[in-house]
Amino acid sequence: MPDRDRFSRTMRIDLIPDAPKQPVSGTKRRVVVAKPAAPAQRKEPAGAGEESSRYEELFQSVYDGALITDLSGHIMDANARAIEFLRYTRDEMRDLTIFDVISGSDESLIRTLWENLEEERFTLIQAHCVRKDGTYFPSEIAVNKLRLGEVRLGFFVRDITVRRQAEEMLRTEHNAIQNAGNGIAVANDEALLEYVNPAVAAMWGYARPDDMLGADVHILFADRAVSDAMVAAVRDTDHAWMGECVARRNDGGEFHVQVSAACNRNSDGEPVGIVLSLVNINDRKRAESAERESERQRVMLESLGAACHHLGQPATVLLANLGIIQKRLAETDPATVDLVTASISAARSLGAILHKLNAVREYQTMQYLGAPEGSDMEENRILKI
Repeated sequence: MPDRDRFSRTMRIDLIPDAPKQPVSGTKRRVVVAKPAAPAQRKEPAGAGEESSRYEELFQSVYDGALITDLSGHIMDANARAIEFLRYTRDEMRDLTIFDVISGSDESLIRTLWENLEEERFTLIQAHCVRKDGTYFPSEIAVNKLRLGEVRLGFFVRDITVRRQAEEMLRTEHNAIQNAGNGIAVANDEALLEYVNPAVAAMWGYARPDDMLGADVHILFADRAVSDAMVAAVRDTDHAWMGECVARRNDGGEFHVQVSAACNRNSDGEPVGIVLSLVNINDRKRAESAERESERQRVMLESLGAACHHLGQPATVLLANLGIIQKRLAETDPATVDLVTASISAARSLGAILHKLNAVREYQTMQYLGAPEGSDMEENRILKI
């Protein structure tokens, strides 16, 4: 009984995976490579013509471009798909070798293929193929050994230009996400994290993104009710959710984060989880708080300046009138003069205080009455001048 594993194995060869920069030029080659003795020719059985016709129909209907070569690499036949890919006529193809088609290949490729196919069922080659006009296209080529009277090599060429472009786009997008300053996280339909980029790990204080995989998405947030509402909005109502939350780091510290959550869908459009975009807005929150405090102080200082201006006028009038009263009572009522003198002193002190208040540029408070430690309450604080 044949060994199934042995015949199911495939060897892969990467042959110049990047597109050549210069087109191939020069005369076409026909290379002769020493080959093992071919099996003896078998007598064609009855009905061979019908089988040949079926073979030709199958050969021409293969989706991939198919090239049949001898063991030296000379092309014996090509199907319509190969002619479409390479833009040669069928007769022109028969004047070529496989080395004219596969960029960067030489005689060693045939020897390697023959050795591999002794042990493996297929060999896969990643290479670029050369068209008649000298242009290239990326391809995946499956090679196997055919017994068509004599031993032949079958090269089945698939143009992977679209796939390569898609892979390059995916690689570009992956690199963009990996290096983004904003956090990107993906959770499955059970709200378990399946992917986080390095920015998320850094924001939440994890050494590696992998350390967060499998964790519940709710561990990211300090308020479970908010995260529950976010997950429900995306998963149950299929609506995007945006908001600002308090996030909790791995060490228990908290910071503010802006969250944009949307439904993640598979290729069939079915919801399979949640995609989160996360932005650390702690600096913005601090700046907003500082701006609010600055505005509050500005308003208070302007109010204080206005109050000083309004109090200064009656204080000046009061001081002037007390001076007049003091002069008139100087000889007739010495006791009252002493009271007036004290009032004048108090009015002057009031004027000095108003002047200091009007000159205040920063709103600071100080403790008014001496109190035990821990009793520094707001009602026990006054403006520092």
